Amino acid sequence: MILVNISIAYHPGLTSKDASLSYDPDAPLGEIQSDVVFREGQTSGGHATYTPRLIAMDLKGSLRTLRQEGSLYDPGKDTSAASWEGNLMLHKESPPSKNPFLEDLDTIDKGEILAESDSSFSPPHCSAAAVTVDSVNTQLSKLQKSYRLEGSVRVWSDFLRIHLHPRTISVVHQYNHDGEAHRLEAFAQGESLLQGPVLEDLEDRLHFFVEECDYLQGFQVFCDLADGFSGLGSKVTELLQDSYSGRGILTWGLAPVNHPNSTRMKDLYHLLNSALGSVHLSGHSSMFCPMTLRGGLGLRPTAPVSFPFLSYDPSLWYHSSAVLALALDAITAPYRLRTNSATMWQLSDTLTVAGRKVVSAYGAVPFPMMHGGSLPDALSPFSKSLPWKPLSSCPEAGDGRCFGQWATLKGFEGQRLVSSLAPGNPPPSALHSLHSGEDVLGSYLSSFYPNSPLALQLVSSPSKLTAPFPQMFDPRLDTNGLLHGQTPQTGTSVAPVASAPVLTSLQSSPGLGSWLSDLHRTVSSLDVRRVAPSFLCQGLEEGDYSEALEQLKLLSRCYRDDSGGATRSSSEDDDDD
Repeated sequence: MILVNISIAYHPGLTSKDASLSYDPDAPLGEIQSDVVFREGQTSGGHATYTPRLIAMDLKGSLRTLRQEGSLYDPGKDTSAASWEGNLMLHKESPPSKNPFLEDLDTIDKGEILAESDSSFSPPHCSAAAVTVDSVNTQLSKLQKSYRLEGSVRVWSDFLRIHLHPRTISVVHQYNHDGEAHRLEAFAQGESLLQGPVLEDLEDRLHFFVEECDYLQGFQVFCDLADGFSGLGSKVTELLQDSYSGRGILTWGLAPVNHPNSTRMKDLYHLLNSALGSVHLSGHSSMFCPMTLRGGLGLRPTAPVSFPFLSYDPSLWYHSSAVLALALDAITAPYRLRTNSATMWQLSDTLTVAGRKVVSAYGAVPFPMMHGGSLPDALSPFSKSLPWKPLSSCPEAGDGRCFGQWATLKGFEGQRLVSSLAPGNPPPSALHSLHSGEDVLGSYLSSFYPNSPLALQLVSSPSKLTAPFPQMFDPRLDTNGLLHGQTPQTGTSVAPVASAPVLTSLQSSPGLGSWLSDLHRTVSSLDVRRVAPSFLCQGLEEGDYSEALEQLKLLSRCYRDDSGGATRSSSEDDDDD
């Protein structure tokens, strides 16, 4: 799947109504400026709408219960009369069943009150287009229902909460989402797709969203990395680079922990797609960041990433995508802020010096802050090791070398950023003597990366975890995602975690050189003509394949640290041969 999100810079004349998203004109403006990625529209009935400025490309059969044109605007009833006067026989296929969450959303869209919700709340009885985000949020929050969708989620639309614009979804009919036939499995298959009607359709959708932007920042591209979408994504980013030169193109290559019913040949395809996608996506983007909870992109990854306060199931894409989405909400916050924001190209330019377009992501999801504590208190237990885990299957080298880093702490609302020791009491650590949150976090990170450029962003408002975000949190976390120190007794009901603080880091470091070098060495050791001849038969020229491997090798060399601070790894030395 590919998601292209068109982002604009904040315009003071616009108001925020986002999917945290409130239509209340009297509500105070939040830190996050939602109009950067959302657009305001109007239905034919004059009702206000607020939808993401988004193009989503997916395969035939991937939508299940979701209508391609959406349900926000005209329901699209067929009013045409049949001219045939004889007998008619109608064959109708039963639609896929909806899970409880989608059924509740349908009930709200019809203007009806959910049975378990507070009867004092009465939304307007009107068409689905007039049901605001406020009414949806209010009813679901009053319902306090914990949805367990782990057994009913097959595709992303099974837990889709917001309405989409009719121009958002583009279905690639040449390939199937389910089954073994007509699958988009190889890089070259995806590359060859972006021509003819598919290209014209994408350009038409791009022009629609871009031409209404008053100040275009750029594009966020979320692309499956391990299948044929890596090839399609490469062509999409190439189109964006050619058509919108000078705009930011931030690309996130996503890979699941595992693929159901995989085989040795499919695993080889996943490896080759990831390698080719990393080369081409980084070449056509301002910045490319692979994101996965898998222990590596090779054939023998280490164990999936574990988090101290999460109990997620790595085999469920519903869980792993929720963890990455929570991290991305913090990572992308710098260019979505109402004040003191950075632009997309400022973020990428900070991290991609000297051709190092690949960056790695790390996250503490959630960041363990004690209820009533302070930021120095939260960081003090991590004096020997950083609190975050790799989100790009690229472990930190731990030697203090880093070409550049952008760290974001999001969600400390209500907590102190500095210590509040009484006068005369000695501070328990150097962090407790500092006088601003930026100084505390900056000093802490500089102790691990003493000579590295560092950019910081502190965002008070937390990430809202509205239904049906999976409840996979440690019971010691309260509803705000803060530690309260006690494990509830067995049988005690626990309130769902409704928000969570998150600490993330984007890095350009020598460790990426080893990561890219290992990927290159693994792929180069394969005789693709013998072990996966069908991969080349999909339209990939052998010369282009060899050139991509050479580019991957050269890309890994961009991350060498020739300052003499550390010895190069043996894998980097091997690449010189």
